[in-house]
Amino acid sequence: MAATADVRQELAGLADPRRAADMSRFLQMVPGGYGEGDRAIGVSVPDQRRVAGRHWRDLSLAETATLLTGDVHEERLTALFILVRKFTKGDEAERGRIFDIVLANTASINNWDLVDSSAPYIVGPWLMDRDRSVLDRLAGSSLLWDRRIAVMATLAFIKVGDFEWTFRLGERLLHDPHDLVHKAVGWMLREVGNRDRAAEEEFLARHYRVMPRVMLRYAIEKFAPPRRRAYLTGAVRSPGRRVG
Repeated sequence: MAATADVRQELAGLADPRRAADMSRFLQMVPGGYGEGDRAIGVSVPDQRRVAGRHWRDLSLAETATLLTGDVHEERLTALFILVRKFTKGDEAERGRIFDIVLANTASINNWDLVDSSAPYIVGPWLMDRDRSVLDRLAGSSLLWDRRIAVMATLAFIKVGDFEWTFRLGERLLHDPHDLVHKAVGWMLREVGNRDRAAEEEFLARHYRVMPRVMLRYAIEKFAPPRRRAYLTGAVRSPGRRVG
């Protein structure tokens, strides 16, 4: 797999030990962190995107899948950038194979940047006009990253005004044990509100008093200050109606 070796060599040539140390802290690749056991070499995201742009045509799907299972964080993120590019440009058959590769390798998509760079651009678009029950399976997984993939995939639906699965998964994951899921749900609720504030507030009316604080804060980030304060203090009047 010479092409895979070329990508790895190019990434290694762009490595920066100081950036690697910063990335390790930022992505919690430290003992006890959610990214524990991962390894960064310190390649910037713009550089990774450039590498992906140079090689996405050369790598087969099998070679890209091999890159996705590597032990270096930047190799996996670059592989996902390549898969997104191939998915965008591919025909139906290739898009289906890429979706299958992603779902077969969620254990390697094991940090929020990896999830957020792929789920909204591969998983969600593939499921747009298909059976979405796989999202229920992912949301019920013991693997944190599967649950975040499920939520982040709904961004593709939100962009076309379809909020059903965001609300469905948001309700299901309301008491998830991990704040990275809380943040994802809150973020997607905010995206709904950017398009239909009344729809978001209808969901909040049912759940804002019991949802995790970080989820609520993400969801109401774009609200006017008086409305945010009302939610945060539990003093919202007619929560489904926009005020302020």
